[in-house]
Amino acid sequence: MSALVGLFCNQAPQYLRQSKQLLGIAICSPGVMPSEFDDPQTYKIIGAAMAVHRELGCGFLEAVSREALTIELQERGIPFVREARLPVHYRDRLLPLFYTVDFICYDEVLVELKALRAIGPVEEAQLINYLRIARCTRGLVLNFGATSLQHKRLVLNLTNDPADHSGRD
Repeated sequence: MSALVGLFCNQAPQYLRQSKQLLGIAICSPGVMPSEFDDPQTYKIIGAAMAVHRELGCGFLEAVSREALTIELQERGIPFVREARLPVHYRDRLLPLFYTVDFICYDEVLVELKALRAIGPVEEAQLINYLRIARCTRGLVLNFGATSLQHKRLVLNLTNDPADHSGRD
């Protein structure tokens, strides 16, 4: 692991705490979703992911889960774009690179897939950055690498995002 990656991994919890305070982030884990966070769209996406995990189990590469989830989303009639490219801006300039999110469902819910032992702060930080550059407010991290499907739902308030230089609200 490079020093830069190691530094980022060590700084991730602090970065997340600061980001959550600045951006108004709510992270909802299973069993911790208060009624004000009821969201039928993300429930349907999580249900599709649970069906994939129930059928495949854990241990497959992320790409296998992505292909299976594509089929499941289609069969359930959940609208999605797969491997959507997200442009990145810096000081109102488009950078010559982009991020790729696994899915955008319902034109507004970013879905990032993982095949890890557990979802951690680095995966949460990745989704926060994706939400910020896409100017979306809801996202899911779905982890197919554990014995049970793991999922985290992030709700982001972009109103006071200090990194927004687009002039859009």
